[in-house]
Amino acid sequence: MSIKEDIATVRRLDPAAKSNVEVFFTYPGLHAVWAHRLSHFLYKKKCYFLAKSHAQFWRFITGIEIHPGAQIGRRLFIDHGMGLVIGETTIIEDDVTLYHGVTLGGTGNDCGKRHPTIRKGALISAHAQVLGPIEIGENAKIGASSVVLKSIPANTTAVGIPAKVVKQNK
Repeated sequence: MSIKEDIATVRRLDPAAKSNVEVFFTYPGLHAVWAHRLSHFLYKKKCYFLAKSHAQFWRFITGIEIHPGAQIGRRLFIDHGMGLVIGETTIIEDDVTLYHGVTLGGTGNDCGKRHPTIRKGALISAHAQVLGPIEIGENAKIGASSVVLKSIPANTTAVGIPAKVVKQNK
């Protein structure tokens, strides 16, 4: 996980990104991911208060809330991340894209794994709510403002409230 790789991901996925310097200084999604790496390190060392305090500071700065316990893979691209929430037991694999207002949350006060797992290459559009210990399959796409309460298979597109698969990609 390198800063260069993170910047290259933004440059590849966002046509509005004009330079590496611009991306480094002005992309709050990137800042939130970088901050999460430290918060997650502290969380794994059982420095829970420090981890949560650090995460809350960066939530204030970026508008993106990532619980320090969340596991995030490489090349996560958060575009226009304001209002995005990632819960404690969320797992996000490599090459995932999330847009603003997305919630990867729980459905109540359950114990154990209670947040989604987002598989490699998935894309979750603006204001989608993905709730519970469900799985979004590899390369799946979730439409804007969808509410996902059940697992979505790999290589599909799901939309609606509740979300339903509308397209199966080959």
